[in-house]
Amino acid sequence: MYCLQRLSTLAPSIARGLIRYNKISLRNTSGMSSGYNQANIVILHKSLADDFEKFCNANSGPLPLLYRSAPGEWKCPLLSKDSDIRTDCLQYRKYENGVFSGNLNSLESYTEQLRDMVTFYLGCSFSFENEVQKHGIPIRNVEQQCNVSMYRTAVPCIGMGRFSCNLVVTMRPVPQDKLNAVVKITHPMKECHGAPVHIGSPGFLGIKDLQKTDYGDPVQLHPGDIPVFWACGVTGAEAVSSCKSSLAFTHSPGCMFITDIKNEKADSSQASDIPKVLQISSSPAHYSLVSLHTAEKIDELENAVAVDPGNRGIKHLLIKDELLKSSLSLSHAKSILITTGFPTHLQHQPPEETDGHPGAIAMVAMLQALGKQVAIVTDERALDLNKAILNGAIHQGILKHNVPLLHYKEDSADSALNFLCENGNPEKPRFDHLVAIERSGRASDGNYYNARKINIKHLVDPIDNLFLAAQSIEGITTTGIGDGGNELGMGKVKEAVKKHITNGDTIACDIAADFAIIAGVSNWGGYAVACALYLLNNCEIHERYLRKAVGFPRNTEGNYLASSLPAVKKEENLLSLLVAQGVRSGKTGNLAMEVDGLPFYNTHSDMIQRLLALTM
Repeated sequence: MYCLQRLSTLAPSIARGLIRYNKISLRNTSGMSSGYNQANIVILHKSLADDFEKFCNANSGPLPLLYRSAPGEWKCPLLSKDSDIRTDCLQYRKYENGVFSGNLNSLESYTEQLRDMVTFYLGCSFSFENEVQKHGIPIRNVEQQCNVSMYRTAVPCIGMGRFSCNLVVTMRPVPQDKLNAVVKITHPMKECHGAPVHIGSPGFLGIKDLQKTDYGDPVQLHPGDIPVFWACGVTGAEAVSSCKSSLAFTHSPGCMFITDIKNEKADSSQASDIPKVLQISSSPAHYSLVSLHTAEKIDELENAVAVDPGNRGIKHLLIKDELLKSSLSLSHAKSILITTGFPTHLQHQPPEETDGHPGAIAMVAMLQALGKQVAIVTDERALDLNKAILNGAIHQGILKHNVPLLHYKEDSADSALNFLCENGNPEKPRFDHLVAIERSGRASDGNYYNARKINIKHLVDPIDNLFLAAQSIEGITTTGIGDGGNELGMGKVKEAVKKHITNGDTIACDIAADFAIIAGVSNWGGYAVACALYLLNNCEIHERYLRKAVGFPRNTEGNYLASSLPAVKKEENLLSLLVAQGVRSGKTGNLAMEVDGLPFYNTHSDMIQRLLALTM
């Protein structure tokens, strides 16, 4: 019998020969014939072959098709010179009417039945392990001499014919400082599943306990390791169960077919095809992927809106990549709650300003186009005003769908929890992400101040407490968008506000958001978020990660999304609607086509055009 260390250096043909004659006592082929591709195996009756090939093509992440045999073809000349699929897997699984009925060391006794059956060879993640190790990244299952961990997920594949099942994934722990490297290495290796489909907490995939594997063995994480999940070819075995064929075979998970094809890393030198990993949540841990090119474009958007037309000193508040991280988090979210409203004009009715609502509506339009559930929460006294603004936006065609309009009332210590979660259960949040844009934020003394240090607390409902409560609810992330430091969420940069913003010691918001987007005018921050979401949806790397590599690319509705971007005419019409409702410019109090004392033409209109030029 051979040890793994020696098996790793054997030529594939020799390894297959040892397997054929039962000379290997190991339970999996991870690490064998290092540097050569391995393959998952599915063997079905020829009448099911066309539908299964369609199923593979529809879910190419878990099921990258390397070769489809003819009926009764034992050999696989495209992948190996001298092989026999009846004997050359370490172990097989037999299925009868979709039910697993036992493991087999050989299929030779089923030769007659196999004459009418087709073999599918599918890419395997074992194939990239050698390349990963060459870059100094540990493969924990190899270190621990066990099979890789495999789990059924709650992610449905796209069904074809009689085949339908959920995605199966492998999990390999990776040190946090190696995440970018492992993603960059595996991303171009599409024939062995490519880049990971999830990084971070297993709960996002519906996996409850990493120690309870569905296939393979539990692998122990080291301190500093992050769970990294790749699509897995054992998805094919789940599909075989679903079709309920009278007889079918697969390899036993981890017992792959070893090919003669050398593992050669594909080129990934174009910036548009180089992935970047960013953490978007720490509780629970959640990372996302984006192309370097898209990240750079969103960085340009962030810099574009961070100009300081009012010379307030906001450049000192800017934190790099907050727009990118917030937009990635919003891209993953299914349900978003947005709040806006800064009642700065005490002597007028309504007291709101023209900054905030246009940026909020720009985000709502794009989020709706992406299929998200979006609601707005505002002060009870401002419900009628907000209803009129939203109805006007729908009438003008800026919004395609109605937006639920909520208000928050605090009558107990659990009010915020009950508002954010079903029946007050923190394990069932109603919203994945909260966004505040140009929303008055509570200062450290409990009051709310405009830029001139005037207390406006009597006009503001305690929506801040929703953001505070979200800090202790796993699964809810928050964003604050502001231009002066007294807006909800700007507590993340409050020390810089106190130091660099006029009246900062008094007006600085004390409530922090996970992400703080800084803009010269808050509306511009909302426009930038909408543009960033558009870019992410058209980023192949992010889009694939978002759908977990199952199904077909979803960025085919680009024209519809483009129509949901902010545009000069739309924003002009919306500002006219605000003015007609008596909403005034924030700095001057003018009832005019201006925001923060800046004229729509040629200041805000120019910014919108610049953002669109960076986006399209």
